[in-house]
Amino acid sequence: MIIVQLINFDLDALRSFVAGMETGSFARAADRLGRSTSAVSAQLKKLEMQSGVPLVRKSGRGLVLTDGGEVLLAYARRMLDLNDQAINAVRGVELEGWIRLGLQEDFGETVLPRVLGRFARAHPKVKIEGRIARNAELTEKIASGQLDLALAWDDGSQSPTTEPVATLPLSWLGSADTDVAWSRTSGEPMPLVALEAPCMLRTIACNALDRAGIPWRVAFVSPSLGGLWAATAAGLGIALRTSVGKPSSVQLLEPESSGLPKLSSLGLVLQRPGKNASPIAEHLAAIIRQSLGEALPQEWLSG
Repeated sequence: MIIVQLINFDLDALRSFVAGMETGSFARAADRLGRSTSAVSAQLKKLEMQSGVPLVRKSGRGLVLTDGGEVLLAYARRMLDLNDQAINAVRGVELEGWIRLGLQEDFGETVLPRVLGRFARAHPKVKIEGRIARNAELTEKIASGQLDLALAWDDGSQSPTTEPVATLPLSWLGSADTDVAWSRTSGEPMPLVALEAPCMLRTIACNALDRAGIPWRVAFVSPSLGGLWAATAAGLGIALRTSVGKPSSVQLLEPESSGLPKLSSLGLVLQRPGKNASPIAEHLAAIIRQSLGEALPQEWLSG
């Protein structure tokens, strides 16, 4: 009889591995987990010995996954998610009450379903009051205590209650099917598709065009992101946004070939109304970070 010895992955090592890839380095992962960098590195080596393949390789100052690492990362997240649910169920975690969460419309379809599903399974006695809103409203409601947690764009007003979670490249966007009747050499103002003012990304777009000496006009204004995507897809103009939640009917425009100015990046932060967040808010923040780690490229994530 042939006896096959099964290998059991170490969950602590898997947690360090996932944290390392979400933060971009095992030094930052060590800070998040409250361990030494050497201990986290040792756990990675243990995982590589157990799996029999290298999981990561260096790329500049950061780390990138190997093919085997990509496969294991997907399983590791599922295993840790199930493990945490089991712990909560066995220990009878009795978090009760309610929490008020606000976030940008960009993340309503890409992140919110994962967040709500995971949180509801882990804490069925906690009720979530969700609000999709513009950045200014989110910041205002955090300041006034009307929200307990918000995922918002970084407007530069850093505070001890603001936690950077990602940095997303900004892009010019146009229709994937219809040519926008504009070129820099046409002499016509660039048709801009934007959200209603005040809007941080609208202001960024206008300032970038002004600095580049490109005349512009507002061709379409929408109160919602859905309207902005529809107008852009129809070829009514060019929008500025990140690629998060971008429909297939909209494409990224290369600045060099389109004659548009190059853009920088925009920070994404978690905001709280005070330093002493509730356990419910901290659990929800952890789930948001995990969901962003799955939805966004690793190089966009903050430590």
